[in-house]
Amino acid sequence: MTKQQPPVAKNEYYDVVFTDLTHDGLGVAKVDGFPLFVKNALPGERANVKVVKVKKGYGYGRLVELYEPSPDRIEPPCPVYRQCGGCQLQHLSYEGQLKAKEKQVKEVLARIGKLDGVTVHPVIGMKNPWRYRNKAQVPVGEREGGLVAGFYKERSHEIIDMDACLIQQEKNDDVVQAVKRIVERYGIPSYDELAHRGVLRHIVARYGAATGEVMVVLVTRTNHLPHEQEIVRSIVREIPDVKSIVQNVNPERTNVIFGAKTRVLWGSEFITDRIGGIQFAISARSFYQVNPEQTKVLYDKALEYAELTGRETVIDAYCGIGTISLFLARKAKHVYGVEIVPEAIEDAKRNAELNGIQNVTFEVGAAEDVIPRWYEEGVRADCLVVDPPRKGCDAALLETIIAMKPPRVVYVSCNPATLARDLRILEDGGYETIEVQPVDMFPHTAHVECVAKIRLRFVNTK
Repeated sequence: MTKQQPPVAKNEYYDVVFTDLTHDGLGVAKVDGFPLFVKNALPGERANVKVVKVKKGYGYGRLVELYEPSPDRIEPPCPVYRQCGGCQLQHLSYEGQLKAKEKQVKEVLARIGKLDGVTVHPVIGMKNPWRYRNKAQVPVGEREGGLVAGFYKERSHEIIDMDACLIQQEKNDDVVQAVKRIVERYGIPSYDELAHRGVLRHIVARYGAATGEVMVVLVTRTNHLPHEQEIVRSIVREIPDVKSIVQNVNPERTNVIFGAKTRVLWGSEFITDRIGGIQFAISARSFYQVNPEQTKVLYDKALEYAELTGRETVIDAYCGIGTISLFLARKAKHVYGVEIVPEAIEDAKRNAELNGIQNVTFEVGAAEDVIPRWYEEGVRADCLVVDPPRKGCDAALLETIIAMKPPRVVYVSCNPATLARDLRILEDGGYETIEVQPVDMFPHTAHVECVAKIRLRFVNTK
């Protein structure tokens, strides 16, 4: 039996029509049924592409000439958009982005979850979809004798030097540039990834949008930070709103930004921010949503879907630093939050205390271990909320939910594909997906968050 060859060849040119976008923002075209994925291409466009890579069932191409542009195509406002890997959709109008994300959610729910009848609402977008990120994590390098600080070029570790990022809070841009000038003034060598030497790996800036408070984190390879006191004094003098200056030490050969050791160089260990009237203490390594405006939209929708009257017991199965838990606690009888990261639970307890919220219980552990024990101890959830990482819910947790049968489940998701997979499992276990609300937490990127409202349909007797 002869092996069938793909209908395209590397370095050859083809005229194509794009029909779709992938989940990571690439245009999709087909040559004799063979999919080609091409950056910077939009559905409906006719173009000439050069094939740059051929796999068994698909290939990648590069846009050579655009014959017919989409009416939704715009000129990206960011001068380094073509090089930087941070945004994927600046060449698509914002209205076009919202429509594309809605289509993506509907398609994965139908294809993966077999849920074509579920109501998917239009994506809730932002009035001003720029300057929304409250945290910048910027790698530092050296070029021609000077420091560069920016973001990595797509699919590489080559740093694109930049003065501003249009999706960052302007304050973060100012902080990164000020710190870059200061460390350069004192001759602090940047980290050399290949040789594994040098000192400064990343500059991290965190900004409390509601409070104006600023945190500066210097991520270093070494415990010793040369000219530490001079650098701290300069940061305090040149960044008026700084409340916290922290050093994090990461001595490993790794792509992970933070190491295990963190120490405060000046000021507080935390800065604070507020979302929906709730105050949060944010440390250097706290997980905290990067778009506070849309986080409130997302959590308000989760609260609406929970249908709380003040008499309910709620379990928050991936509670993190307690953000959703504290939103829910204001309308529930009691909220139980579980999270596998000990530092996050410490933050959650601190945040509850900060807000005077006492009807919450936080515990460290895997949800699939802790929740059954709570059940044995008599805890009966009227509503269970999950907000898992991109990989979705642990299979054992889904089994636990189906066994415990809370009447309502609210699923907050950052990955429509794993949401669809998990909804299918819950549907087969006796639940019904009522509706899904996508929220645009990350404009100009391919990411979309969703909140799903789920109810117990019947008791599964299997």
